[in-house]
Amino acid sequence: MHTFSGFGLGLRKEHYADFLDGQVAVDFVEVISENFMVAGGQPRHILRRIRERHPVALHGVSMSIGSADGLRSDYLHLLRTLADEIEPLFVSDHLSWSRIAGFNSHDLLPLPYTNEALNIVCDNIDRAQEVLGRAMLFENPSSYLQFQPADMSEWEFLSAMCARTGCRLLLDVNNIYVSSVNHGYALQDYLNGLPFQHVRQIHLAGHTPGEVLIDTHDRSVCPSVWALYADVMAHTGPVATMIERDADIPPLPELLRELDIARQHRGPARRGAALT
Repeated sequence: MHTFSGFGLGLRKEHYADFLDGQVAVDFVEVISENFMVAGGQPRHILRRIRERHPVALHGVSMSIGSADGLRSDYLHLLRTLADEIEPLFVSDHLSWSRIAGFNSHDLLPLPYTNEALNIVCDNIDRAQEVLGRAMLFENPSSYLQFQPADMSEWEFLSAMCARTGCRLLLDVNNIYVSSVNHGYALQDYLNGLPFQHVRQIHLAGHTPGEVLIDTHDRSVCPSVWALYADVMAHTGPVATMIERDADIPPLPELLRELDIARQHRGPARRGAALT
């Protein structure tokens, strides 16, 4: 897998016209995979046109990699068809579960960090990567509860998952911060335990403050998350970084200004490049 070190934005409907009408100062865009997993129609047509101008990352929300009853074959084959056409930078999803048998929560639910759950996740990742014909990235979750007992920490789970399956990490810096505050663990412990050699992409986003922090993606990145991003960069070096905004979406220039802040945190090595 190549290391791509560009800066990008999540592509949302509010900004389709901006991307179709002219050049936007990003190195890549990320799209929600499920929004484009239909062969025809306007969304797929728009994605093809944008792909002519920008590399694309596919980010899924429905694979349910933690489902104890396995993955859906129809879902995997639709995703493979999309990936073969778009030739994405990355194909990613979340370390979570949302589906069991006929029930779908339509939410990213947390997993217990046990050996049993690790075995299920790794078996599912192996199958997904075999069907897709490529290594995937999985995103660390934001969470509001923890299962007990646990056999390992979240960072130990992520390390074991990557070692066993060859998958890579999409490191959501905001999620690290949200979960650390909600569960009371030290950020430095998390960073010390992360397998940074497997990180290929970073997400930055805003959250709603309160007694419990909520990962809402509806506001700008806060100063504490920017500081944590700088710490992460010291460990990873240049990797792909993007801003996620899913609610209260501002005009594109505002997001581009925020993306410039990420470039400033990175320093001189800020342009997109693919390195072996």
